[in-house]
Amino acid sequence: MAEGWLRELYDSRFASLSAGANPAGYVNQMAVEAMAEVGIDISGQSSKHINEFLADDTLPDIIIGVCSTADENCPIFPAAVERWQWPFDDPYYAEGTDDEKRDEFRRVRDEIRARLEQEFGTSEA
Repeated sequence: MAEGWLRELYDSRFASLSAGANPAGYVNQMAVEAMAEVGIDISGQSSKHINEFLADDTLPDIIIGVCSTADENCPIFPAAVERWQWPFDDPYYAEGTDDEKRDEFRRVRDEIRARLEQEFGTSEA
């Protein structure tokens, strides 16, 4: 969801790449639905491993960890790579009915947008 928001809100300012240390291999359908509710299509995104972005000589400028375990599982990068930790709840682990799980995806979706706008200013969109 964070990649989708970055592309939607700040596409001209940032190249947004999304990856994890233990990718599921797919984007959760409830995440796709939650983002579609705000007009953002992330159905074409894929779940990728961070190592896919370490193969070439181009390192990211900033890595933003968005879950509580991201900092523990992220590979070590050279000192020039800035690392930020924004520990959002992972809505994948939400419990309850499907409606309650969808509400959790919406809550985290909205928290991600608010944090991005707090950090980078109002959106271009």
